[in-house]
Amino acid sequence: MVNVLALIPARGGSKGIPGKNIKNLGGYPLIAYSIAAGLGSSSVTRTLVSTDDPEIAEVARRYGAEVPFIRPADLAQDNTRDLPVFQHTLGWLNDQEGYQPDLVVQLRPTSPFRPLDLIDRSVQVLLDNPQASSVRGVVPSKQNPYKMWEVQSDGRMGPLLDLDQPEPYNMPRQELPSTFWQTGHIDVIRSEVILQGSMSGSQIYACQIDPLYSIDLDNQFDWQQAEILFSSLESLIVLPNQKSGRLPDKVSLLVLDFDGVLTDDRVYTNQHGEETVAAHRGDGMGISRLKESGVKVIILSKEKNPVVKARADKLGIQAYSGIDDKEMQLKRILNEMNIPGKEVVYLGNDINDLPCFPLVGLAAAVADSHPEVLNRAGLITRKKGGYGAVREICELIIKERSLAKGEMKE
Repeated sequence: MVNVLALIPARGGSKGIPGKNIKNLGGYPLIAYSIAAGLGSSSVTRTLVSTDDPEIAEVARRYGAEVPFIRPADLAQDNTRDLPVFQHTLGWLNDQEGYQPDLVVQLRPTSPFRPLDLIDRSVQVLLDNPQASSVRGVVPSKQNPYKMWEVQSDGRMGPLLDLDQPEPYNMPRQELPSTFWQTGHIDVIRSEVILQGSMSGSQIYACQIDPLYSIDLDNQFDWQQAEILFSSLESLIVLPNQKSGRLPDKVSLLVLDFDGVLTDDRVYTNQHGEETVAAHRGDGMGISRLKESGVKVIILSKEKNPVVKARADKLGIQAYSGIDDKEMQLKRILNEMNIPGKEVVYLGNDINDLPCFPLVGLAAAVADSHPEVLNRAGLITRKKGGYGAVREICELIIKERSLAKGEMKE
């Protein structure tokens, strides 16, 4: 068997996009896309993150990656190159575990949108070509370098590249050689090449990628472009493996926190001291459909503001508000409703929801929950609170109930 290590370098301290590697993109932390690509590949045998940041390490472990060490600070500077980081990882694995992979796959978090077969296809190129030192992902270059120039200090220009034919910069684009731009999607390198002091070696082969997937997250504008691109690529790319604890075989009750779950956790206060909140209309539709399927829905909230009852009345569900001890109240509710805890799904977002988690069949959290809640949740929604997370959990329950009844058509 060929040992293939997927290595994801992810240092903290990003300046162009603060907190970049764990910032949510499409409902997932950025680093989760690369982790999912490694875990989902049939070629990869281990998926590991090298980071200097404990918070990145925590998120990486939550999404299934190994983080066996914290990278030394001197290997996490702005000018640190890939080679010493990869040599450090290989050295650590060899010294601590006696493990040495045959191939190393570099998955940069900043190029998160990967075709489903990209890793396996790239690894196969290297396996099919024993003379190859590495494989690098490339896309057709947007600008042909034969039309590029170098400008001297006195203003004179000269072509960057020459061809046998005169004045290539004046030739039609179609007559120029095809050129390619390396992306951050993937590199596959033989381990001995890295240990000998190179991230590529002398025989570099190409794995061509559709430019549709090309994005390199370096600044806020790039991030905005990625958010737009995500919606069109969602069904074509490797998506993160969110915690997806199994729903109870029978769901009789969905319990919802209010602030940060049915709302976006913000409050608006007018000049009279009156508070209002923002809710998602799609959540209301999800609750309505879930009730029609026979599942009860309630709100269990610490919030005392009348807005909780007003929203619950609008949704046609019962609200228990001003509750300081949610655990005790949930026990009373289940006893009064005669519903076993194993038939309950609870959706929360903050630490005061945690005491309720052991009481239910599935404890779920919205995507932007408190880190401790995310760590202990059995399922994490892709949507944030107040932005469709409740609709998402409702649709999931409805779908599972339909499958159980054999109602889903092929």
